[in-house]
Amino acid sequence: MKTVREYKSAELEADEPHRHPDAITDEALDWFMRLQDSTPDAAILRDFERWRRSDDRHLEAFDRLERMHGMASMRLAVEADDRKRGALSMNSHRAHAGTVPARVRTMVAAAAAIIVLAVGVLQGPDLWLDWQADHVTAVGERKTIDLPDGSVMRLNTASAAALDFEDGRRSVRLLKGEAYFDVRHDDAHPFTVTAQFSETVDIGTAFAVRRGDTGDSIVLEEGLVDVSRFSWPEDRVRLDPGQMIVADEDSLSPVGEVDLARALAWLDGRIIFREQSFATALATLRRYYDGRVIVADNRLKDLLVSGNYDLDQPEAAIRTLAEAAGVSVTRLPGRILILR
Repeated sequence: MKTVREYKSAELEADEPHRHPDAITDEALDWFMRLQDSTPDAAILRDFERWRRSDDRHLEAFDRLERMHGMASMRLAVEADDRKRGALSMNSHRAHAGTVPARVRTMVAAAAAIIVLAVGVLQGPDLWLDWQADHVTAVGERKTIDLPDGSVMRLNTASAAALDFEDGRRSVRLLKGEAYFDVRHDDAHPFTVTAQFSETVDIGTAFAVRRGDTGDSIVLEEGLVDVSRFSWPEDRVRLDPGQMIVADEDSLSPVGEVDLARALAWLDGRIIFREQSFATALATLRRYYDGRVIVADNRLKDLLVSGNYDLDQPEAAIRTLAEAAGVSVTRLPGRILILR
């Protein structure tokens, strides 16, 4: 069984600078791969337990890898990679040797899973998105995508989405950020959008979904949608136009009314604030600025601001917001803005 260092060299074509900066994570990956090699014998298990219990950091690192291995996103990444890359080698193998034995398929899948896990740990979450996504936008970029069924998806800044339109399915996974959907209605083939905690099912409509770390927000412009939670699909709410809802791990929020002109202003390249805290407004503009913004005065956070800003000029928007709040802006090399 290869160690993580051998995989780095043979499979990832990585040299010394690509090694994980944390030696303990490297060790945990080595053990994870070793334990995936068929059924480990008693001596290996004893050595593993000795290593795991010798340092609390060992236990934490290995537990983290196990959690990653169980993530649905990783399983989907492995399956997608197997379809995109493995199918070619499998077809070649069949052409020369008939049906591929189940044992070979299992070994290939296990090797792919381990490589995906190692790459995910080494390169971070951005690689996961690149691996899974069909469409991605950079910070400050917005993109319109014509979907295979005639619907339209518009991705906001720093967003990523994966599509599944095979065998009559019409499904989008919002992996990151925010997207607006203008859906072509089809009674026989529902259009679904999944995010971090929620699933939204179209009933002939136009709506937006924003995926967050703690909750997904869904805004309905036209038609009807049903929104449910992954953790409890029976917890389902239907939205009418002009309504919004937030889904998190534990619950669906009460349905609320929403100012569509403000909530969907990004579709026209604008962002609108009305009596919002300076901290909230700045956090929104930061999503569109490909640089760092440092606030040197915490007293600004509760100051209320209003305005209508151009998203194609995010630095100018941040400067205008700061000026309206009586804040000076200093620009440093590397696109660093200091507000004080």
